[in-house]
Amino acid sequence: MDNAPLRCVGLTKSFGGHRVIDDLTVSFEPGKVTAIVGPNGAGKSTLFHLMTGFLRPDKGDIWKGRRRINGLRPFIVARMGIGRLFQDVRIFERLTLLENVLVGFPNQSGENPVWPFLLPHVVRRQEAAHLAAAERWLDLVGLGGRSSGSAEELSFGQRKLLAIARLLALGSEALLLDEPTSGVGRGMIDSLVALMKKLAREGRTVAVIEHNMSVVADCSDVMYFMDAGRVAAFGVPSEVLGNRSIRATYLGL
Repeated sequence: MDNAPLRCVGLTKSFGGHRVIDDLTVSFEPGKVTAIVGPNGAGKSTLFHLMTGFLRPDKGDIWKGRRRINGLRPFIVARMGIGRLFQDVRIFERLTLLENVLVGFPNQSGENPVWPFLLPHVVRRQEAAHLAAAERWLDLVGLGGRSSGSAEELSFGQRKLLAIARLLALGSEALLLDEPTSGVGRGMIDSLVALMKKLAREGRTVAVIEHNMSVVADCSDVMYFMDAGRVAAFGVPSEVLGNRSIRATYLGL
């Protein structure tokens, strides 16, 4: 996998005179799960909005490897291999699990109205490859054997797994996961944690916003603690969560 680190250098973003991101510099490395924690209003989700093109920074730069991606539209950022899981999981409920994953593949020849007539064998070959790959992604996230089932029958946690499978079909090398374990049961939390670790072991960049500290301690390699749009602490989870000031500010201990 040809993955490149994601770096945000000197990012600043304000809304109505309120500075939500304040000269922020962070880095997300391939092969690691990087956690972003902090109180509500710290700027965590805004950071993801900036990194995926939904917002433009007032100042600073965002880099994927050697390419600056400031100001690129969200669909271009996604095609560059940066995928995002939103808190409100976005799937097609009336489609099957397999169909939900299939729509994620970019540049499908069958979408061109001419190709099925002029080059039907090319279209069939690509469709067969996509079907096989979609089944593999469903297996990877733990939904194998359910490809023909309706997405509306899935639990909230399973919907998150399905959304991640679709990001993988898109070709996402970097996964920005916004509170992936929020609102799901203990068993599904374990499945999501195991999946995040596996994706990182395969060489992907995994960045996760999370409020569940036991999840963070279990799955992340490094951690940023954000407060008021800045990095208040950085290091391995035990160091950050063991910081007396952080514990008092965030955990109330």
